[in-house]
Amino acid sequence: MSGVRADKWLWAARFFKTRGRAKEAIEGGKVRVDGGRTKPSKELVVGQMLEIRQGWDSKIVEVVGLSDQRRDATSAAKLYVETQDSIERREVQATQRKAAGPVGVPAGRPNKKDRRLIHQFRDNNMD
Repeated sequence: MSGVRADKWLWAARFFKTRGRAKEAIEGGKVRVDGGRTKPSKELVVGQMLEIRQGWDSKIVEVVGLSDQRRDATSAAKLYVETQDSIERREVQATQRKAAGPVGVPAGRPNKKDRRLIHQFRDNNMD
């Protein structure tokens, strides 16, 4: 096999649940091949580098095997090798996210102090 479509390979390597999701990710710029944007029909060959962004994580992997069929997870893991730099960067980012604490809207209604801060913010920024 000389090459496999990028969307098929990403699906077979179990980065995405369906080929449709792999295609959407490629078209959305979440997958880069050798540093540049690509198309779902791009033929991947052994030795190419892919940068794949999924949620908070970004992985840099090298294609070491080709397959256009989805198999078990152990077979899929043999299709690529993640770079050591990518692994270390993801671990550092994960620890930073954990240290930052939960992000989002506080639970429940605002109390009296929160309401005063909201009103103060509105008054200062609605001129």
